[in-house]
Amino acid sequence: MMEITFWGAAGTVTGSLHQIYADGRQFVLDCGLFQGRRKEAQQRNREMPIDPESLDGVILSHAHIDHSGNLPSLVKAGFEGPIYTTPATIDLCGKMLLDSAHIQEKDADYVNKRHRRRRTISARRRRHIKAKALYTMEDAEQTLSLFEAVPYHQETQLSDKLKFESYDAGHMLGSSSIVLTEKIRNREIRLAFSGDIGRKHLPIIRDPETLPPVDYLIMESTYGGRLHEREDQAQQKLAGVINRTYERGGKIIIPAFAVGRTQQIVLSLHELMLAKKIPPIPVFVDSPLAVNVTEVFRDHPECYDKETRKHLLEDRDPFGFEMLRYVRDVEQSKALNDTREPMVIISASGMCEVGRILHHLRNNIEDSRNTIVIAGYQAQHTLGRRIVERQAEVSIFGEPMRLRAEVVRLNSFSGHADQQELLRWMKPLVPQLKKVFLVHGEPSGSEALAEAIRELFGIEVVVPQRGDSFRLS
Repeated sequence: MMEITFWGAAGTVTGSLHQIYADGRQFVLDCGLFQGRRKEAQQRNREMPIDPESLDGVILSHAHIDHSGNLPSLVKAGFEGPIYTTPATIDLCGKMLLDSAHIQEKDADYVNKRHRRRRTISARRRRHIKAKALYTMEDAEQTLSLFEAVPYHQETQLSDKLKFESYDAGHMLGSSSIVLTEKIRNREIRLAFSGDIGRKHLPIIRDPETLPPVDYLIMESTYGGRLHEREDQAQQKLAGVINRTYERGGKIIIPAFAVGRTQQIVLSLHELMLAKKIPPIPVFVDSPLAVNVTEVFRDHPECYDKETRKHLLEDRDPFGFEMLRYVRDVEQSKALNDTREPMVIISASGMCEVGRILHHLRNNIEDSRNTIVIAGYQAQHTLGRRIVERQAEVSIFGEPMRLRAEVVRLNSFSGHADQQELLRWMKPLVPQLKKVFLVHGEPSGSEALAEAIRELFGIEVVVPQRGDSFRLS
């Protein structure tokens, strides 16, 4: 008998972590960083709700930090592997986990330096506790040594009676949906974990695959209560943003996830310039991680869709064009803020919580000539969410900043399926499905999707909370 306990991305969008007990073994699906209020995030990410030493393995759906980013904490606490995932995800994690560790260390150093500079004789300052990184580069390196590559459609035996197989989720390079099968006497229990489900016809990667019949489904619900614009509408909207910001002499600041959204936006800007729908404006990808990740994209053409493979056959680099520059050096990054000419700056992180994007926002958010383009989901209590909500004042590095820049949302650049796309994806599974568990969504989105599933398919739907457990029979 299989048992699930939901520890992360339950009632929230980030920190994916689902514990599976089957055939006397324990595994987790994903181990992501929780993102939100700083104090709550620190507590959740540091305090593991499971015993890492008792785990027999991790099955990782994809490399995004809210799914993979707390693996080094798991290893630091005693987990010794293995971590099963696709080859492309391993290569991406090789860049992303080291980058995350670097940011953890730098952020701790930055906080400590700020306190040293502001130190007074007050008791409050004397009581300051030195900030510590969640994990280090060494922890990340040790984590990378535990990865085991499992290609799509290859059955992997986890124990005598338990196996899994992965399918292309179409969300980002190497992303997977996972089907776990436990054999009990003369029958089987099949549980699917959607991971993050992509959208049909997104640039670069292939469309999401249909899964085989399963009894139970853990499904994401990020946009469970929303519908996206069409891709052509998004391109028109992006062109409009570029043109009007260019005309007023401003900068376009795009916080984008280094994996997936950055490459997608670069390709869209390239196509708009080729079609002469926007001026030849300089485009800077200011994220060492995005630069490294783009190299991984170039190494995995087997994950591309037909259109992107066509770019390669025509000897056109889908991630490079004349007006595009990739920025690694921190001094080059700083120089962008001293330049007054119109430009596009694409920089991680997608939720505006860490990295160089914070410096670009601090230097540009108070200028009404500029535009901030939000191209992905922004979790509650993140800086990105406060910008989307157009709060009059936001805090960056602890300093209040007035939000005067134009703010534009482009949800069609999201790699997450919307409500109708989620329903279409799960429809082939309906005849055998007994129950659906909705995760990775805010309560309103999850409940909206749950109601739609009940109404359309008549299937039992559960929206689990953190710590809820269920037996699958």
